[in-house]
Amino acid sequence: MSGSSGGGGGGKKKARIEIIPLIDVIFFLLATFVLFTLSLNKTAGVRVDLPKASTTEARDPSASVTISVTAEGGVAWNDAVIGLDDLIPRIQAWGVATNKEGKILLNADGESRYSQVFGYVLNEVRKAGFKKILIEAKTAPKST
Repeated sequence: MSGSSGGGGGGKKKARIEIIPLIDVIFFLLATFVLFTLSLNKTAGVRVDLPKASTTEARDPSASVTISVTAEGGVAWNDAVIGLDDLIPRIQAWGVATNKEGKILLNADGESRYSQVFGYVLNEVRKAGFKKILIEAKTAPKST
């Protein structure tokens, strides 16, 4: 009777799957995907074919609005297509909402007319008192 107490013995042990390390890996992957998604620069404007420039730099889309000019001459405020007569009131309202400290991101299709982009849209943004106007372009390969 000397070896029968305590339940210790030489029997087979069952294999166990440890769940704690699995949960750690899942949370690590989740955090990685969340941080990656947050780091993406998203443009709120409509899709336009931006002109290319070799001196582009990354932008911060926070506290900004995107004004897009399409190849056909249409204007969009973020992702909503608007008429030219609706642009000035929206710019003025954005100026009041942000105390003219908000950023204006100007997207213009490479095929759009220069006079429409700069002669009208950029002029109206400047008349409204905005100082932070960013003109977007695609990164072109640098020539050597």
